[in-house]
Amino acid sequence: MNAPERSLASAAQTGKPADAGRRRFLAAGAITVGFTLLPAARLYAAEAAQGPKLPGSLNTNPMLDAWIRLDAQGKLTVYTGKAELGTGVRTALLQIAAEELDVDPSAIHFVTADTQLTPNEGYTAGSHTIADSGTALLNAAAQVRALLLQAAAARLGVDADTLKIDNGFIVAGDGRSLRYGEAVDGLDLHRPAAPVSTLKDPASHKVIGKPMQRLDIPGKVTGGASYVQDMRLPGMVHARAVRPPSYGARLTGVDSARVEAMPGVVKVVRDGSYLAVVAEDEWQAIQAMRELAASATWEETNTMPAPDQIHAALMKMPAREIAVADQPGPAGGAARTLHARYTKPYLVHGSIGPSCSVALFENDRLTVWTHTQGVFPLRAGLAEMLSMPPENIRCVHVEGSGCYGHNAADDVAADAALIARAVPGRPVRMQWMREQEHTWEPFGPAMVTDVKASLDADGKVIDWQYEIWSNSHNQRIDNAGRLMPTWALEHPFTPAPPKPIPMPEGGGDRNSIPLYDFAGVRVQHHFIPDMPLRVSAMRSLGAYHNIFTIESFMDELARAANADPVEFRLRHLGNPRGRDVIALAAEKFGWKDRGKRPPGHGIGFSFAQYKNLMAFLAIAMEIAVERESGRVRIGRVVAACDCGQIVNPDGVRNQIEGGILQSTSWTLYEQLQYDTRRITSYDWSGYPIMRFSDVPATVEVHLIDRPGAPFLGAGEASQGPASAALGNAIADAIGVRLRDLPLAAGRRLREAARPSAA
Repeated sequence: MNAPERSLASAAQTGKPADAGRRRFLAAGAITVGFTLLPAARLYAAEAAQGPKLPGSLNTNPMLDAWIRLDAQGKLTVYTGKAELGTGVRTALLQIAAEELDVDPSAIHFVTADTQLTPNEGYTAGSHTIADSGTALLNAAAQVRALLLQAAAARLGVDADTLKIDNGFIVAGDGRSLRYGEAVDGLDLHRPAAPVSTLKDPASHKVIGKPMQRLDIPGKVTGGASYVQDMRLPGMVHARAVRPPSYGARLTGVDSARVEAMPGVVKVVRDGSYLAVVAEDEWQAIQAMRELAASATWEETNTMPAPDQIHAALMKMPAREIAVADQPGPAGGAARTLHARYTKPYLVHGSIGPSCSVALFENDRLTVWTHTQGVFPLRAGLAEMLSMPPENIRCVHVEGSGCYGHNAADDVAADAALIARAVPGRPVRMQWMREQEHTWEPFGPAMVTDVKASLDADGKVIDWQYEIWSNSHNQRIDNAGRLMPTWALEHPFTPAPPKPIPMPEGGGDRNSIPLYDFAGVRVQHHFIPDMPLRVSAMRSLGAYHNIFTIESFMDELARAANADPVEFRLRHLGNPRGRDVIALAAEKFGWKDRGKRPPGHGIGFSFAQYKNLMAFLAIAMEIAVERESGRVRIGRVVAACDCGQIVNPDGVRNQIEGGILQSTSWTLYEQLQYDTRRITSYDWSGYPIMRFSDVPATVEVHLIDRPGAPFLGAGEASQGPASAALGNAIADAIGVRLRDLPLAAGRRLREAARPSAA
């Protein structure tokens, strides 16, 4: 149980405010002072801009006591602005802090994303947590340890270099010792971090680099209270919203009086076309919501391109032209030129637990418990929506059942806040229904990619031309209008206009520049701001489809050059760390010794460095295609990953394995269904995903650890390579290249797999 959960459990038992215990701790701590993070952060960030850049998130949150606090009793508290989203980062961040502070992880009280307590680290997204927050904690902990040694040396009258640390005790050569709590007396940690830290020698690490059981797993596997969906507070009421049938629909009538008379109903909330109901228990809320929905009448005006026309429509929409890369190649010399086009449909995040939030509006202050990826951006959006000062709103992260990017977590928090304001003094638990989750979340955007490349007489790529058509991949909470419930209010909010994300992070163009050493490279992004469907960030953003395209086309080029796919990649790759993961994956898979395959069996390979600046990953995969049914059975999958210094090897393997499974589900099965007016993928029957019977027979993940090297995010490293390895294996198995995702949609793979097609 993390700190917010412990506080909530205490509040449920005592009836006291959830933060009362923390306020007592803050008041009692010897070096803990009241402070506001943002003004200091802005001040020191401005100073840092003129001097050396601080490591990781210290650059925007430079005060040491924003990260670490220690009181005279020895209570050690560590803070991060990042949230646990089911990826195990809370465990890894704790390991980092424990290592540099020289304490057992169990000695640390660890607090995650909370606008009242933690540094503002924006969003937990893009595989940045360990790279940014982990780097900040590594350096902050090292600097606090050095300050404790200096303070102890002064008290003991010895040189700090002669002191040793033993699990929270500072020991002198003559045997005298001080607890951390004693050493901290008189030491002020409310000071800016230094740009350089004296870090421990990686060879001495006892916690970093070692497997540690994840802190969030026990409750999940035993049925304990693990998610915001599980929260129950004293006096809590339950709420459900009634959604319009389509985008922009206007509520023209509703019989709210009949619903308000139903058993247990506390209130019907209406504001323009926004409609919700509050009841004493959850089933009463659901029944009232259904009656309210049945009595509502709507005026619909929305139109969308037909699903079979969406990619053609995207290519015709007004676009902002962005030259991502423009490196002219040599004139002439092309022996052969290949050209292909690939497409990706809209995808659903599909969180297993529909989005949920709990909110309490009391004494003109609002507390929201939320599974958002960004508590501070959400707070700003809620403040604008409710016309409240941000300091009067507290957003506390509690893990949700499902994430994978910008799902409906922020929207349901807006629901909870709007409804809590209508019933002040009572905690409101607001949860979406499955059909609402599937039809109203921000979807993963559809994409079109077009690639043309030329080979010279020696089989080397001398010219690479690449184009992308896609909507924005980021509609996170820049303003209140990005919160979907605000669209239906009597005075609606307008979403902030979408903006492309600058490279190398990128949005739709993420990973669109090949890491390979091609003589000429041109990449053009047709950024489409007008979105026919609501979209936002989905795991890996454009990298998934761009890597699928690039790595599929690399196989097509290798075939044209009569080259082995692995050798062809190495022929064009100078990056030594990239070469290392390719070689390791190929070796562990037995690529050179693969032999002749039975009919319908295929193998595929792919490689990428996520964003061209994070983890390197290569995958080899073997599959079998049943020609009569088109069913794909995935056999052995072997991956090799280099994510710099590894904190928790089990955690990295979890992420790589999970990404492979998620990507194979996207690649084979997933696509949003809709017509020209409404979303029609209401549930899992209308949105098929990978089942347990379809998972790979085995998944091996081999890690290259680089102690002392920077942390490289690994959370989204495998989505792109897994898709391409699967696509390449299918092409190898059936002799036909499929370029439109999902590969097993409808009769696509079944028809392609027929012997006549091959």
